[in-house]
Amino acid sequence: MRKPVTMPDVGAPAAVSVWFVAPGERVFSGDRLVEILIAGATIDVPAPVTGRLLERAALTDENVAPGQILGFIDEEE
Repeated sequence: MRKPVTMPDVGAPAAVSVWFVAPGERVFSGDRLVEILIAGATIDVPAPVTGRLLERAALTDENVAPGQILGFIDEEE
């Protein structure tokens, strides 16, 4: 099942700094998926479910608002 990965509520828009997983790669719930940068601090966004990253909806260096979709994971059942 296709599950969205959303930007956590960090109080303001933040920039996507680094993607740790490429589309098609398998991730486990809790794995580091993407790093965001806000006010000079970095925050890791974990995978919310186990599965395969289907797509990145936000690109590196793109500013993303809290709640906006970062990507999608095909959840394993």
